Amino acid sequence: MEAIKRNVLLNPGPSTTTDTVKYAQVVPDICPREKEFGGLMKGLREDLVRIVHGDLDTYTAVLFCGSGTINIDVCLNSLLPAGKKVLVVNNGAYSTRAVEICQAYGLPHIDLRFPVDQQPDLELVEKTLREHPDIALVHTTHNETGTGLLNPIRALGALAHRYGAVFTVDTTSTYAMRPIDVEKDNVDFCMASAQKGLMAFTGLSFVIGRKAVIEQSATYPIRSYYCNLWLQYDYFERTGEMHFTPPVQTIYATLQALREYWAEGEQAKWARHTRVFCAINDGLAALGFRQVIRPELRSGLVASALYPDDPNWSFERIHDYCYERGFTIYPGKISSANTFRLCALGAIDEADVRSFFRVFRQGLTELGVQIPVIYQN
Repeated sequence: MEAIKRNVLLNPGPSTTTDTVKYAQVVPDICPREKEFGGLMKGLREDLVRIVHGDLDTYTAVLFCGSGTINIDVCLNSLLPAGKKVLVVNNGAYSTRAVEICQAYGLPHIDLRFPVDQQPDLELVEKTLREHPDIALVHTTHNETGTGLLNPIRALGALAHRYGAVFTVDTTSTYAMRPIDVEKDNVDFCMASAQKGLMAFTGLSFVIGRKAVIEQSATYPIRSYYCNLWLQYDYFERTGEMHFTPPVQTIYATLQALREYWAEGEQAKWARHTRVFCAINDGLAALGFRQVIRPELRSGLVASALYPDDPNWSFERIHDYCYERGFTIYPGKISSANTFRLCALGAIDEADVRSFFRVFRQGLTELGVQIPVIYQN
């Protein structure tokens, strides 16, 4: 097997992959309607549930062809009964995306906003639930990837259940990295895409959730044909196939990525991501960069650093300098501040981060950026 040029992706996905995952896409052509391929998807679905410690009698995984946003769309449009309301606990760009999906479908919703650098006020969340008994679905984001803020999903899920609501969580940037237990964490539905924590490729997304709630949703308004959770689940259960053409090669790569996930192990993989994150934090601190999120509120996967107040600083130029040398960094996603992100996703370890910071420091020097970097306030 010929080695492929390795780039270290410090963006929040797609993530750095192994060559074995890359080459797993090179398979004989097959029609996805063949029983052989359907059997592969059955095992894939079960493994996706096992990663979050779901009971296979209670939870299932439903596959979709698309990026991570399709999962938010699917859950919100499919799981809201007629005459009921969504509560979005919103403290970042990806929960804001959920609000935009509600707006696009005309779904009744409450956009409960909190500062992007703070966890939600649980008392205010409960007050909102108490005052709006028509809330049937509560949605939030586990790791607000624009900042790296970790939300307290176990407590939020407990509140949702106390007031009779279904709890859906965007776990796109924590699934298969930060350990999740859907039962203990009070999660009814979580979601992710193959190119993030599983370290496979873009094109396959999946919703993991309670079978009973999906089956109940068969009576809810159908607001989308392609993105309806019940229709996709029902077709899987009856035929063993996706309703529409699946991303065949991506599924083969994901199956290999799952083999590598189980071989590494949940705790060892999380320990590796934690090593990478600590190395990122240490590297930023050594250069004097400030972060948006306080240490105790960080997800352990995304560092969001403020631009320095230096006339020679240019994100575009430092990005290009690093990219030319095999490292990818990513702009921030906060409307109130200029930031860039370094992420601990993918098949990388702390040695890769140390190599990156050698390049990054050299790039800052060549740009004439003062080190340690300076801030006016």
